[in-house]
Amino acid sequence: MKDRGKLVIWPAYIDKTKSRKDGRIVSRKTSVESPTLNEINHAAAKLGMNPEIEADKVYPRSWWDTKGRVLIDNTAPKTHHCRRICAAIKEMRS
Repeated sequence: MKDRGKLVIWPAYIDKTKSRKDGRIVSRKTSVESPTLNEINHAAAKLGMNPEIEADKVYPRSWWDTKGRVLIDNTAPKTHHCRRICAAIKEMRS
């Protein structure tokens, strides 16, 4: 299996415009608005998570929207990584 030892980060996990029902896993206060794959990739690389982009993948809850996903090293819980990625994206945007 290619992604063994990796965590999948979908843009919906950290998107402020999504609801919890739509897949967001961090709080609105922590999340960022409309994150792109490149932003997630740069933030994860900056944090030393060894990211890999898979642009052709589709998030199951929104199967009609091809936004892709990012694979990162599985070293901590997914929500912890998502919060760190959000903080790095906010820092890059400001």
